[in-house]
Amino acid sequence: MGEAKRRAEQGLPPRSKPRAGKSRPADDSPRIAPWLPLTRNQANRFVAITTKGAWIGIGALALFWITVRFIGPAAGWWTLADG
Repeated sequence: MGEAKRRAEQGLPPRSKPRAGKSRPADDSPRIAPWLPLTRNQANRFVAITTKGAWIGIGALALFWITVRFIGPAAGWWTLADG
């Protein structure tokens, strides 16, 4: 049974449609270039996300290096070729 029929049989009013005001506000910042569909806010958000991702990658690389160089040999998982 459809939603509309069920509501009608139960004497309920039709379901209201969601209003446009609940969605995200439109990005009114100026475009980077008139022919490019990217705004300044989108560009700034991209830079912030990629910067955070780069720092996470640097941290992961440092943790990997510490594991390979110090933790692994100390735990007896492997031996270093240069030591």
